Amino acid sequence: MAGLMIDRVTKRFGEHTAVDALSLEIKPGEFVALLGPSGCGKTTMLRMLAGFESTNEGTIQLANRTLASADTHVPPEQRNMAMVFQSYALWPHMSVADNVGYPIKLRGLRGAAYHQKVQQALALVELEAYAERMPQALSGGQRQRVALARCLVSDPSVVLLDEPLANLDRHLRATMEHSFRDFHRRTGATLVYVTHDQSEAMALADKIAVMKAGKLVQWGAPETLYREPRTAWVAGFIGQGSQLKVAAGHPGKRLERATLMRGLNAIETERTQSVLVRPEHIQLDTTRSCSASSTSDDSAHYLTAKVESVIFRGERYELNVRLPSGETLLAYHHTAPEVGSQVAVTLQEGWCLEPDQ
Repeated sequence: MAGLMIDRVTKRFGEHTAVDALSLEIKPGEFVALLGPSGCGKTTMLRMLAGFESTNEGTIQLANRTLASADTHVPPEQRNMAMVFQSYALWPHMSVADNVGYPIKLRGLRGAAYHQKVQQALALVELEAYAERMPQALSGGQRQRVALARCLVSDPSVVLLDEPLANLDRHLRATMEHSFRDFHRRTGATLVYVTHDQSEAMALADKIAVMKAGKLVQWGAPETLYREPRTAWVAGFIGQGSQLKVAAGHPGKRLERATLMRGLNAIETERTQSVLVRPEHIQLDTTRSCSASSTSDDSAHYLTAKVESVIFRGERYELNVRLPSGETLLAYHHTAPEVGSQVAVTLQEGWCLEPDQ
């Protein structure tokens, strides 16, 4: 296993900067996701790692070996990396075994050693029984696993994956997420995985690099990105939640219930701090009397809100409620209050955000 060092890498296409001074340290055996909307530069970064694109500035190193810099460009076939494409890229006239063995056949491996390597790679993705099948006889998920096995057969230092689940339906994507996690556990390979799907990245990766307009905006474990997003944009991109203005707290700090509720009840001109509140941190009481005669002391404990929509999500209901300030909250509840009814809302905690740059 080998680690990757990406140091202030920049890629320009004419006057457009696709990747802007991006730096990451990927440890050996880590599963890393490059996450961001279309056009953020994540696939360009992956192609620079693979050697399909040169860098304009910065360096890429694999286990202290420089692969790319201002005056160095190691070709793809000499980087000891393998890539899984969105389209699978399997040869339709070759069997599963022949597709998997193609990279090592090009290197001149033959005979018993060749067949042993192919069988080992197929075993890692649990496709030994499909060795003689043709790709068109396989499901989308099975084809993706063949592409993974083809990567592994050459013992790469790093496996690069370019939106490998994008062509699969929702049910199959969920199944393949389990396959990828199991694959990573059994191989211990260093994986760099490009996706625009935040739930996919959260489910799979050890670390996530969130990108926007070519820049790295936050880097961390999925739990950290969800619980402690740095900016309002990251908070909106990762998970669900509501952003409110309060008169309390500082960026990068958590607000507990009492402070959060007081800050939310302050006069509008004092409410300048943006706070993220996740739906699981919103407590709704549909039985409490929320009359106009509620005292100011009551408001320190709960706010009156109007239910604007209710959506059934299977294990819970998803509610949009509007506060007296006009701000809306996304909340979960185990029952479905009537649209237009009044509920009591208590915010258990919130996370203070930096302003977007």
